[in-house]
Amino acid sequence: MPDITRTIQLIIAYDGTELCGYQRQQNGPTVQGYLEDALSKVCNEPITIYGSSRTDAGVHARGQVVAFTTTGKIPVDNLMRALIAHMPPYIVVREAQELPADWNPRNYVKGKEYIYTIHNDAVVDPLQLRYAYHVRKPLDISSMKQAAQALEGTHNFSTFKGHNTTVQDPVKTMYAVKIHQQGTTIRIHVLGDGFVYHMVRNMAGFLVDVGLGRFQPEDVPRIIAGENRQLIGKTAPAHGLCLDTVFTDDASLQERIQRIANL
Repeated sequence: MPDITRTIQLIIAYDGTELCGYQRQQNGPTVQGYLEDALSKVCNEPITIYGSSRTDAGVHARGQVVAFTTTGKIPVDNLMRALIAHMPPYIVVREAQELPADWNPRNYVKGKEYIYTIHNDAVVDPLQLRYAYHVRKPLDISSMKQAAQALEGTHNFSTFKGHNTTVQDPVKTMYAVKIHQQGTTIRIHVLGDGFVYHMVRNMAGFLVDVGLGRFQPEDVPRIIAGENRQLIGKTAPAHGLCLDTVFTDDASLQERIQRIANL
């Protein structure tokens, strides 16, 4: 009797500080490299994973979604525990479940939410150095919120794509771009149907520049229409960015859109 091929979905979290990004590379530690090596040992066969998003070096994740197929018989309840011995402590499998054979995260992703964190204070907080972009000068939160709202909707986001970007459709829909302040911590929530390379970090860098008075909220339509990366300033650093949630069904996406509207 032939072995049955199973499709298993994992939700993983990682601190990207020590990593060269999600995608496997020949030189340097990556999420894909660590996870495929660990799964190959646990499942006793070569494993290739398929991810929902390719995060850059230094970027973190709380809810990255990956899937793989295996003929291994290990129950999903045991899989998470078995992987611990083969993974570094800064990559953790949070959930595991078996899904239909044809399931692939790239085909079922309905939306993603990234959160960019800023520490806005004259003094550095050493406990936030790995996870927040430190901005010393006071930021105008009201102007940042106005500019963020102007980024919502369906646009050609070529202005916000990274340099040397591979060919991608720059037309994306941002369901919500919201800014939430709690003391000296500012979080930019970006929820959309897809993103071009460096898009969220470029949006964050632009919104910081708005907060510093280098741009005005009224500049957003002109900047989007210009479709030119040179119209905005520096890309915000990687360590402030976190892939928070990947939505694989419409119901959870719509629920989050409603909740985030109140931020």
